[in-house]
Amino acid sequence: MTVFEGNFTQTESFKFAIVIGRFNDLITTKLLEGCQDCLKRHGVDPNPHGNQVDYVWVPGSFEVSMVAHQMALSHRYDAVICLGAVIRGQTPHFDYVAGEVAKGIAAASFQTGVPVIFGIVTVDTMQQALERAGIKSNKGWDYAMGALEMASLMRQIKGQPGVQVFPVTPNLAIASEISQNLL
Repeated sequence: MTVFEGNFTQTESFKFAIVIGRFNDLITTKLLEGCQDCLKRHGVDPNPHGNQVDYVWVPGSFEVSMVAHQMALSHRYDAVICLGAVIRGQTPHFDYVAGEVAKGIAAASFQTGVPVIFGIVTVDTMQQALERAGIKSNKGWDYAMGALEMASLMRQIKGQPGVQVFPVTPNLAIASEISQNLL
């Protein structure tokens, strides 16, 4: 049996998209800095004018998943990193936004076959958000590590003879046709 495990080397050919929610930018810009630092220290050029990382700024965390899905659909990226911050307030708005963003990011990954990393900080207070964006540690670093590992892992899996990875399609007729063609 084969053991597949992602690594953090040979990153020179990886391409990433980073989708960042502008709302709560005090937090999201710090997450982005942590993410860029990690990528740079692992051999990825985070320069926006380079050829390894593309950046997309969206109004807020709710919009992140839609744009991440579009970026993943292009299949130009080894992984898409989603960055945002949802901070609980006095209304149930937090629950709706946090839940839908999580579902949307998961769906983007499942539907495209491209790793889409959940880097949305969901917290009760601004203090907790600040702690996750650099006061105690920077979760942006962790999100980039996840992207590097998943990009490496998916390349290994796709590179195995006889292994084909198809994005999940909501259209069962197409899925059935693909299955029949493989037999």
